[in-house]
Amino acid sequence: MNLSFHGAARSVTGSRHFVDIPGCRLLLDCGLFQGRREEAARQNRDLGFDPKSLAGVLLSHAHIDHSGALPVLPRYGFSGNVYGTRATADLASLMLEDSARVQESDCYYVNKKEKRHGKDCVRPFYDTDDVKNVVRRFEGVRYGDNLKLSPRVAASFHDAGHILGSAAIRLKYTAKGNTTTILFTGDLGRSNMPILRDPEPPPPCDVLIIESTYGDRLHEQMGEEMKKKAQDLIAHARALKSKIIVPAFAVGRTQELVMRIKELVGEGRIDPIPIYIDSPLADKATAVFKRHPECYDDETLKTFSAGGDLFASRYIQYISSPEDSKRLNTMRGPCVIISSSGMCEGGRVVHHLKHAIEDPANVIVIVGFQAEHTLGRKLVEGWDIVPIFGVPTPRRAQVVKFNGFSAHADRNDLLAYVRAIDPLPGKIFIVHGEEKQALSLAAAIQAEHAGTEVVVPHLGSAHEI
Repeated sequence: MNLSFHGAARSVTGSRHFVDIPGCRLLLDCGLFQGRREEAARQNRDLGFDPKSLAGVLLSHAHIDHSGALPVLPRYGFSGNVYGTRATADLASLMLEDSARVQESDCYYVNKKEKRHGKDCVRPFYDTDDVKNVVRRFEGVRYGDNLKLSPRVAASFHDAGHILGSAAIRLKYTAKGNTTTILFTGDLGRSNMPILRDPEPPPPCDVLIIESTYGDRLHEQMGEEMKKKAQDLIAHARALKSKIIVPAFAVGRTQELVMRIKELVGEGRIDPIPIYIDSPLADKATAVFKRHPECYDDETLKTFSAGGDLFASRYIQYISSPEDSKRLNTMRGPCVIISSSGMCEGGRVVHHLKHAIEDPANVIVIVGFQAEHTLGRKLVEGWDIVPIFGVPTPRRAQVVKFNGFSAHADRNDLLAYVRAIDPLPGKIFIVHGEEKQALSLAAAIQAEHAGTEVVVPHLGSAHEI
């Protein structure tokens, strides 16, 4: 068989890995590339493989950098099914609809702002009709079920603990009495995080494809130091009547932030100030969370079983309408605005940043990984002038990072996952990490397991298994 990598190779976004098995060509994930406008346009319109040849797509989870290019496939003749857990199918349906709307809205805004007409217009990669076409092909499966894809190929999904429904995917190919297994981690989560179960121990495999988002670093723990930092931020906003803007993924990160804030209020560490969740998608995604208790850890399951609601509170308000969202920009603080997208590459948060970023009293809080060339990355790197809708804008607001909120496994977690595979796979591919992180993790794995071949693939590279 043959493996080729058409996204998330020495980069973090656009996860797409093509598995060419005799008689059954499959795609692991079909993510949207996020970054510079020209590069994103090129990578999202030219997928690097023939969608018509695919028997199916196996989807690790619903985040847009893993699912966001799915609606492009039927345009090029794809007629197979998209397999994922039931929670992933529900979330991805919502997220792809939202992605189409955000693209249309952002393109309209940019074209109007830059006075683009005709052929010069920026166009979305797909529309809501494309989303409907691909969602019809979704097939939800349960964790651990054996999914028969062809007479010789089967797949199973194993809880990855990253977001609701996330899974590591195991492919099994049998021919002439021999069996080869591939394990694709998707994005791995962390142990002892709220809401979701811990990642499952990895099943045996011959070939491992593992993410490396945090392959060269460790996370802060959500301990006393981080809680004190959160207290100081709320005190700052209250004293200066300012805003705290939190770019956050609508799925996973937003629900965790709500829980963490409620925890701090419950412990008496902060007095609540108004918190606005400005994302129609986050509101809908929270409803999906409530429908899938099969993904919860024991503590969360007990809370819901007792009639409690993790995501509701008197000081937290979900914003849906564009008019209410715009009103937030003219309001004075103190308040917290949590809005997507998490890397500041689209959605309502970009408008909030536009209105808040020039006031030194305001604070921008970064709670997740920011990919190279995104607006979020520029904020983390401390740029004094940042492009917002293509317009150079002075950044006077403070930028504060909270690494402890990451839903990704860190370096130690990733190394422990590899160690837990028995027997050790003969070949390991490192994906979904910028080159520095991917190479660092590769070197660490090679140092621990000298007999294993470790590869950091380049975009478009193909490898025989």
